[in-house]
Amino acid sequence: MELDVQQMLFQFLGGLGIFLYGINRMGDGLQKSAGDKLRDILDRFTTNPIMGVFAGVAVTILIQSSSATTVITVGLVSAGFMTLRQAIGVIMGANIGTTVTAFIIGFDIGAYSLPIIAIGSIILFFVKNKKLQHFGQIIFGFGALFYGLELMGDGMRPLHSLQAFKDLTVSMSDKPLLGVVIGTVFTVIVQSSSATIGILQGLYQQQLIDLSAALPVLFGDNIGTTITAIIAAIGASVAAKRAAAVHVLFNLIGSIVFIIALVPFTAFIEFLQRIFHLVPAMTIAFAHGTFNITNTLLQLPFIGVLAFLATKLIPGEDAIVTYKPKHLDPMFIHQSPSIALGQAKEEVFRMGEFAVQGLKESSLFLTTKQQKHAEMAYQLEDALNNLDRKITDYLILLSSSSLSASESTLHNTMLDTVRDIERIGDHFENILERVEYIQSHKVKMTDHAMQDLNEMFSLVIETVEYAIEALDQQDILLAKEVMEKEKLIDRAERKLRKQHIQRSTEGMCTGHAGIVFVDIISNLERIGDHASNIAEAVLGVRHID
Repeated sequence: MELDVQQMLFQFLGGLGIFLYGINRMGDGLQKSAGDKLRDILDRFTTNPIMGVFAGVAVTILIQSSSATTVITVGLVSAGFMTLRQAIGVIMGANIGTTVTAFIIGFDIGAYSLPIIAIGSIILFFVKNKKLQHFGQIIFGFGALFYGLELMGDGMRPLHSLQAFKDLTVSMSDKPLLGVVIGTVFTVIVQSSSATIGILQGLYQQQLIDLSAALPVLFGDNIGTTITAIIAAIGASVAAKRAAAVHVLFNLIGSIVFIIALVPFTAFIEFLQRIFHLVPAMTIAFAHGTFNITNTLLQLPFIGVLAFLATKLIPGEDAIVTYKPKHLDPMFIHQSPSIALGQAKEEVFRMGEFAVQGLKESSLFLTTKQQKHAEMAYQLEDALNNLDRKITDYLILLSSSSLSASESTLHNTMLDTVRDIERIGDHFENILERVEYIQSHKVKMTDHAMQDLNEMFSLVIETVEYAIEALDQQDILLAKEVMEKEKLIDRAERKLRKQHIQRSTEGMCTGHAGIVFVDIISNLERIGDHASNIAEAVLGVRHID
């Protein structure tokens, strides 16, 4: 018997691992084939909560993971890419989108899983075309998903003869809350509601559990899947924590409603089973889909209430980065080009402020090694990239309008400056990666080296601040001061390189520490060059990137 239990566990756990790997590969392949357009989808289709629901459904089908969609949403709310109300719609849509996996499983083509894996593998290993490789990844993941389910099913089959399991299923039928708890705990452990729903479909397929016991487990699976969003929100912004709280509230409220209405809901699912002649696995898929769609329809009118509850549960103010431009109105491009140019200037100045803030967060990350500073800096760099695209597109459209000679000069200055500010973001992102390298490889920097880096960081931040202010005020004197500070940065970089060589010669500095040190000061020096470019634009001097 001991051998049977061991074999059962090995088959079940091995099948679970293959299932999770398969669904991950399939989602990754789907995402790659569609292109990395998740943010564009969420940006375009989250103008209101209803559109957010559709966006959540689409993205979740694209990446085959409601948890991943919710984590992305939590990050975007934290970064100010979308409001909490918009995020609620996306989270609701993600819950609907994840039901697609259960329907795929419901078709039960496990007998063909190995040939499907073989076809996917052949495409992956013998076809060089990238798009076809992504398709091969989808096919491979699809086959692995079903092969994992087959192994799990074989592993669960001996449960028929286990009296303790029979007693448990009887208890779950009599006590629905027990089923909810079991579903919640198991999904928290596995961190994939698709996997736990798949297991539930297998149990019901083999008549190891009846429908009245299976449905509460299904509700618990939906509560348990919120753990991923909770983990993603730990240490994140207040806005991110509120988005995670909404995910928990949404699934918890839905589960409570359906537990209260368990008897009529069970009767309705049995009715669907009879009418459509559903196989057991597809019955669970229909139950899952009905639960999530109905839950969304019930709570969609109360998005404001959910946002209010999340705000009460997670109090506090949260300064967030807004990815979207605040000042760019396409209406003015042809009606009033001078106003449009002024709007672009305001947005470029705002972009400059983000660059300064990102530099400060990067400096704090270097000094404190606290992850919250790195996360904020990465969000700011992401905001810079987005604003770079939006402002550049706006200015290119504006170039076809009638501009005076002075306005044309300012227009060209804006185009150049946007690029310089975006490059500042790239360089502080490089610095963040070097600091992360210090942490992950336990690189020891000397106190003297850290002091040198902090002093150079302060000089660079001040230089960029002056450059942005000179741009905003068109201040010639301030721009000249930036040029002088940039010379100080160049001298500091040369001096610190020499000091580093001396420390290395004396054995005070390791090779890894030296490489990181030189990389950081090189990036800081390049940031100084871009600040100088901005100042040169103010002075009317043509510069080369």
